[in-house]
Amino acid sequence: MNATLAAWSAAVTLVVTGAITGVYYAFSVAVMPGLNAADAGTAIRAMTSINQRIQNPLFFVTFFGPLVAATVTGVFLLIIGKRSGVLFLVAAGVYLVAAFIPTVVVNVPMNETLDAAGVPTDPAEAVRVWASYSSAWTWWNSVRAGASLISLLLAGLGVYLSGPSR
Repeated sequence: MNATLAAWSAAVTLVVTGAITGVYYAFSVAVMPGLNAADAGTAIRAMTSINQRIQNPLFFVTFFGPLVAATVTGVFLLIIGKRSGVLFLVAAGVYLVAAFIPTVVVNVPMNETLDAAGVPTDPAEAVRVWASYSSAWTWWNSVRAGASLISLLLAGLGVYLSGPSR
């Protein structure tokens, strides 16, 4: 184990954690408000389409990446005697508890329920379905964005504290 491998692992951690933070942030501040401005039927169709297409290899790398990369980096740093490795392990823990688990337990099941229900033929029912979904989904997505940002900040601090003089 050497410092170069730990440095590369730290860089990967920053990239994938920054990427997933950006995805969650963009959904909360742009995608969901944009869909909320459309009619409910269009919003439901669009969100269902997004949810189906986001399931791709690149997204999965950014979704699983922070958990794996931060853990690996933390272990590498601790092996070479850098206490800053603990910050990467905490970053992985924050991401796991407040971004990864809510995705699996809350957001994905909500997406599957929306997909299975389809677009109601009654416009008033479509408005009710969308309003209920959008509000709860966006709240939990914002939690994921915040947790991912905290993980990114912890990893960044870990990189800083891992420097040669620290």
